[in-house]
Amino acid sequence: MRSLIINIYKIFLIPHLIMYHMSANKDLTNKDIARWASAKNIKGGNGALLLKFLAVSPDFRSIFYHRNHGMLAAILNIYCKKEKYFRIDISTKLGGGILTGHPYSTILNADSIGDNFYVNHLVTVGEVDGKRPTIGNNVSVNTGSIIIGDITIGDNCIIGAGSVVVKSVPDNCVVVGNPAKIIKKDGEKIA
Repeated sequence: MRSLIINIYKIFLIPHLIMYHMSANKDLTNKDIARWASAKNIKGGNGALLLKFLAVSPDFRSIFYHRNHGMLAAILNIYCKKEKYFRIDISTKLGGGILTGHPYSTILNADSIGDNFYVNHLVTVGEVDGKRPTIGNNVSVNTGSIIIGDITIGDNCIIGAGSVVVKSVPDNCVVVGNPAKIIKKDGEKIA
């Protein structure tokens, strides 16, 4: 019964499919679709997968509307709502392939976030004195982490749960704690 309702709901999502095909950010959305499909082990064409993720995932809708902001997105959000507790600042440049793990009470307010970003719930990426972080590619930010200020998180980094990051982190690091400290760099434990 649930799958029947979802399939009927997809009919109402057809304007989203049109917006996707006309989007200047279609390539980024395709990366999002591919990452979500891989994580959930689902196969299908981009159009079918887009409709599926829009139908069942408010956080995917938040990402989709961020990429396709404007009047049409605002109208579509009336009946196909994004996740109200997952906010992406309109000026944040967001790379493709973003994946979320129930990002409730999560705020992304960065200068830019690279490709293949993973974010969990209760995360704040924010500004201090108007200066915002820059986050590289292949970064994972786990539950309850805070990344603030004019700092850079390098490529291939993992931010451990509950970490408070206020200083830049080089590539290929794992950081944990408050304040966050590097515990692994380039696969080697730091003493």
